[in-house]
Amino acid sequence: MAMEASEIEALIKEALPDAKVTVEDLAGDGDHYAATVISDQFRGLSRVRQHQIVYAALRGRMGGALHALALQTSAPE
Repeated sequence: MAMEASEIEALIKEALPDAKVTVEDLAGDGDHYAATVISDQFRGLSRVRQHQIVYAALRGRMGGALHALALQTSAPE
């Protein structure tokens, strides 16, 4: 079952309310997305930890409803 970009964005914003989130469907199939997430909550965290926070926000959908997510994360400059 595919996911909508708006659903991915909503899940991330629920976990990170201050985040600026951009989600793009890369293949038009609802399974392959690219997301950019900018949140002050990432300040001082490693890139790995930032990605773990985003994956946790997706509540286990990675590898199931969401096949692939190219993820870029950062704190605001």
